[in-house]
Amino acid sequence: MTQAEIKLCSLLLQEHFGEIVEKIGVHLIRTGSQPLRVIAHDTGTSLDQVKKALCVLVQHNLVSYQVHKRGVVEYEAQCSRVLRMLRYPRYIYTTKTLYSDTGELIVEELLLNGKLTMSAVVKKVADRLTETMEDGKTMDYAEVSNTFVRLADTHFVQRCPSVPTTENSDPGPPPPAPALVINEKDMYLVPKLSLIGKGKRRRSSDEDAAGEPKAKRPKHTTDNKEPIPDDGIYWQANLDRFHQHFRDQAIVSAVANRMDQTSSEIVRTMLRMSEITTSSSAPFTQPLSSNEIFRSLPVGYNISKQVLDQYLTLLADDPLEFVGKSGDSGGGMYVINLHKALASLATATLESVVQERFGSRCARIFRLVLQKKHLEQKQVEDFAMIPAKEAKDMLYKMLSENFISLQVGCQ
Repeated sequence: MTQAEIKLCSLLLQEHFGEIVEKIGVHLIRTGSQPLRVIAHDTGTSLDQVKKALCVLVQHNLVSYQVHKRGVVEYEAQCSRVLRMLRYPRYIYTTKTLYSDTGELIVEELLLNGKLTMSAVVKKVADRLTETMEDGKTMDYAEVSNTFVRLADTHFVQRCPSVPTTENSDPGPPPPAPALVINEKDMYLVPKLSLIGKGKRRRSSDEDAAGEPKAKRPKHTTDNKEPIPDDGIYWQANLDRFHQHFRDQAIVSAVANRMDQTSSEIVRTMLRMSEITTSSSAPFTQPLSSNEIFRSLPVGYNISKQVLDQYLTLLADDPLEFVGKSGDSGGGMYVINLHKALASLATATLESVVQERFGSRCARIFRLVLQKKHLEQKQVEDFAMIPAKEAKDMLYKMLSENFISLQVGCQ
């Protein structure tokens, strides 16, 4: 990890969690996995403070732990997860655009707290929404629950791994650290909760001043705690699903820029149909028939089946190969080539960076080298139709900035 990335992680941890957590987190980033007592010794921090800091980091998935053969538990920082904190505002805004204010606050609470039960999220969000409403209006728990279920159905939130329940407990000593597991089938399974109630407003300072002294008020909540209906079932934001959504949006925008709005809407429909059934790392989406795509087009999008087939043929014949044809059943089976689409987007981004930094002629040379893989200087001059001296200067500029590399051939 570069020094700049470590510094950025340090600033993020300090801003979100304070100095002690930042100190422990950066130490683990620099040194790799370490046991508890070594962390306390090397950082000069008390054992109690290290434990609390590690609890915070584990709660937010910024540190993972592993039990070794001798029973020693070692903690390791997840650097990429720390850097993802930069995208928290984008995750929250994306949820707002897809699921309105309720969805926005659900994801915000999960990101702020790391892991929460569904019932806790629903109550927190209902209270926050009630605070923003006019006097006399409140947010119903059921409405927040429905949005939570929609987020789980589309995999934007997921269950956290938990300690497996065993009927016959082992009489031996407990393990030094629990092994957390989760069944993939249960990862997005929402527990059946009957959350009845409405959001509550906080008492304002004016009401406190006008009312009785705090000490004289009757306490309604003491010794009256109800059991939590979903105790032990914790949820977290599924960041990989957000990244999948960002990727899909980039592909749709690229198709719209290259072709037209109708083509992009067809690709958007295909991606939406495959968003849950296709893994975020899969090279292709699941095959979809022309008939399925036609039935799934947005309501009010008036194009005939014949026009859809023409668009799909046009997309499949495009040199970029964002869409591919995988069969002829059901009016034709089509897939989206995710890896090729991402490679094309990355190439276009690289070319624009080179053009912005070095000019259009350098971009022409860079594009040539990308297409041909290997070229001699004389070939670059001929293909790009650029004078020898200029081509040499441009190649040297890009070589010095590590945009291209030099390969010495053997005679």
